[in-house]
Amino acid sequence: MKEITVCATVENIKTVTDFVNEQLEAFDCPIKVQMQIDIAIDELFGNIAHYAYNLSDGNVTVKVEFTENPLAVLITFIDEGIPYDPTKQTEPDITLSADERQIGGLGIYMVKKLMDEIMYEYKNGQNILSVKKILNA
Repeated sequence: MKEITVCATVENIKTVTDFVNEQLEAFDCPIKVQMQIDIAIDELFGNIAHYAYNLSDGNVTVKVEFTENPLAVLITFIDEGIPYDPTKQTEPDITLSADERQIGGLGIYMVKKLMDEIMYEYKNGQNILSVKKILNA
């Protein structure tokens, strides 16, 4: 398992994405899967950067680990911000036009569709959000 801790700012999305992609390259991750993971990182880390610390400074630790049978990557985001469980987010009605839809929720919906699993827990004052993606599906 590898991990990185960075300040929760949108400017660090690229740092986190590059870190995860470096780990994926060692496992010959297909480019399509890597792009799906990159979208999930952008959405999840971006949400943490925008909302977790309510305009104050805070850090995010991102852990990357791999499992076998099937080969998959588990990416975990850990922050000490405001408790928030995105798995409880109601799915947007994508049959409505953009004008009719409520603002928000589309990014988490997209992450749920792109990843094979999404898990959340709040433990010891920390949000722990993990996404799993099978690499050879």
